[in-house]
This record gives sequence, structure tokens and C-alpha cells, in this order.
Amino acid sequence: MPREKIVQTAGRDALGEFAPDFARYNDDVLFGEVWNDETIDLKTKSTIVISVFMGRGLADSSLRYHLMTAKKNGITKEEIASIITHAAFYAGWPMGWAAFNMAKEIWTE
Repeated sequence: MPREKIVQTAGRDALGEFAPDFARYNDDVLFGEVWNDETIDLKTKSTIVISVFMGRGLADSSLRYHLMTAKKNGITKEEIASIITHAAFYAGWPMGWAAFNMAKEIWTE
């Protein structure tokens, strides 16, 4: 059974008038095409994004958004704890703490 198509408007909402090309790439290509490609399931995509963000040291609202998305995509509290722990060995222990602080809030909501 095909999953519901992901539709994103954040690019246009935030940057549509200022940077319309960037907004279009964000909404139509990244989310409209890449996230909707069914070659990899959404849980795996979420795991990849969280790991990459941690590896890049990005502990901002983007990581929070993708942690919330990961929960919606079916990643359990136990799975996110394991993902963050594993990634922390490569991304750095302080990054693990930062990700856990966000994840703890999200998985208790």
C-alpha cells in the first residue's frame, strides 16, 4: 500500500519571496522528490538525517524538527535512544547529550 505523499511548504512559507529558488528546491525537490522516493523507508531516512545532523554538530531547530519527524515515522523511544547513543560515539559525546535533551522532550509528548 503506498504511503501518504509528503507535502512541505516550509521553504515557501519562510523564504518564498526572499529566495524563491531555494524555497522551491526545499519543498519540491528535497521533500517532494527525495523524501517521497520509496526506495528507502521513512524510518531509515529519519535515522540517516539525525545521524548526519549529529555528525555535523547541528543541534538547532532543524534537528528538533527531524526528531519529531522520526517519531511520526515510527521510531520508538528505544530506537531513538539506540540511534543517538551509537551516533554519539562518532559525532561526539556532547552532541549526544544535545540530541538526547531534545529527544527526551519529544518522546514524552
